[in-house]
Amino acid sequence: MVRIAGVDLPSNKRVEVALTYIYGIGSATSKRILSETGVSPDIRMHELSDEDLNRVRRAIESDYKVEGALRTEVSMNIKRLMDIASYRGVRHRKGLPVRGQRTHTNARTRKGPRRTVAGKKKAPRK
Repeated sequence: MVRIAGVDLPSNKRVEVALTYIYGIGSATSKRILSETGVSPDIRMHELSDEDLNRVRRAIESDYKVEGALRTEVSMNIKRLMDIASYRGVRHRKGLPVRGQRTHTNARTRKGPRRTVAGKKKAPRK
């Protein structure tokens, strides 16, 4: 198993796909890294030579913010929004959708499971 940026990458997957297991590297970034280093995206991780692996590792460490540093930056950005009490920060604090989605129905991922309100009954008909 190959370890880059503190992440164990699966050795049986293509290099292009395996790099996306690192937080902060998606498929487009993965392709860019491989083209910069001259490594073929079609070979498997366990087939990489030590030289190729070191080139990829150096490219990631020097040019990209990944894993811990990126997570820290994202959480500090959210904390800053919450501290200045911006609209987005208030939505983060309340655990509601931040980007303008409707909340009357839906939004269950952000709001969590439904909580039933005890004693709430329909008004009697007249």
